[in-house]
Amino acid sequence: MAEVALTAADGESFAVRDNHGDWIVSWHPPPTPPAGKSHGSEGVCVTPTGEIVLVSRDGERWELPAGRPEGTESWEDTLRREMLEEACAIVVQARLLGFTRGVCIAGQHKGAVLVRALWRADVELSPWKPKFEIPHRRLVDAEHVADHLAVAAHPFAPIIRRTLHEAAVPGHRRPSKDRAEDRSQI
Repeated sequence: MAEVALTAADGESFAVRDNHGDWIVSWHPPPTPPAGKSHGSEGVCVTPTGEIVLVSRDGERWELPAGRPEGTESWEDTLRREMLEEACAIVVQARLLGFTRGVCIAGQHKGAVLVRALWRADVELSPWKPKFEIPHRRLVDAEHVADHLAVAAHPFAPIIRRTLHEAAVPGHRRPSKDRAEDRSQI
């Protein structure tokens, strides 16, 4: 059985089964993105009161707001537009946390190499008036964000933990070499 780090370390790869395929995923520190096609930006949106903004397509599964670039948008421009569209959140300050790189090794996207920028976004919330694909927004205490994201069972758990740590979300320890068995067969 493969072993997966509890928290992603720089450049360390791990296997994930998601989106009808098998992927090799890794974390890369800023400022230089790894090679691959830009797959957008994702933000840990933090309100002035320290709450974290989550979004959902179905009101049951919650995630950090994210999206793909339009045209020749920069990583940060994509972040700012997507946070406004998906979370009705205006980015006041953004800090690049790192990048994820996914290489599809099997499935419908075989051969794809996708890179996503991960950010901490200090935000001001606008009234909730969803206009796009995300109908639900929730504010959660920082200490409980991992529970709302269902990190324990999430295929990208090491990346999510690293993102929350880098964003300085309370309760998320430094990346470590601690291991847990990965019971998926990839």
